[in-house]
Amino acid sequence: MRTLVVGDIHSGLRALEQLLQRAKITSTDHLIFLGDYVDGWSTAVETVDFLLDLNREFNCTFIRGNHDELCREWLLTKKENPQWLAHGGTATRDSYLNDGRNDWSAHLEFYAGLKNYHLTEDNRLYLHAGYTNLKGVDFEYFEQSFYWDRTLWELAMAVDPKLTPTDSNFPKRLHQYKEVFIGHTPISKTEEVIPKNGANVWNVDTGAAFMGALTIMDVETKEFWQSDAVHTFYPGERGRN
Repeated sequence: MRTLVVGDIHSGLRALEQLLQRAKITSTDHLIFLGDYVDGWSTAVETVDFLLDLNREFNCTFIRGNHDELCREWLLTKKENPQWLAHGGTATRDSYLNDGRNDWSAHLEFYAGLKNYHLTEDNRLYLHAGYTNLKGVDFEYFEQSFYWDRTLWELAMAVDPKLTPTDSNFPKRLHQYKEVFIGHTPISKTEEVIPKNGANVWNVDTGAAFMGALTIMDVETKEFWQSDAVHTFYPGERGRN
């Protein structure tokens, strides 16, 4: 069984369909999605519908992203957050408004059921953004950090590549886990890039909301597959650019 981790989709359903074909997923694979399923391209509703169907056939774990929480809040209240709208929310709002359905209970259940993080028996941690407590996720004070924090990735990028987790100078915050897999902070917004590693943290957000591709990675072997640049599936759209 492979454990495959998927980066931020941002409503790029067409790229996701291509990506899963390229990775040749099977029913024995465990698919871990790192969040931000919506906000960016025009197929937000279709993306969530697809994920709901995928979960019936495959072993999926869905992590909560900040954009998913913003969308859920809009669905519940219909209050339009200007910051959300400016960063991909407009496309998501329009996708829902143009769909014509009156009952979004299945989508609301999906958003409410997302996990803040997933920790496996081999001590690999999966979450959208980060955490700040030196003792790890179980001791985090504010759950919003799991899907908003950027300091974890900044810390990983600042660690001397020569250091290992056994070194005394290795950051305590990173020392708790064998590996950490995150999205949230795109590695690049302007070009196609591959997943990036800093210390024991892997960033799998390869800029699907902008000019990059969508990525899926085998966490054991680090083999990865990528879609075509997501914007090429949506001619005439801006995404989050």
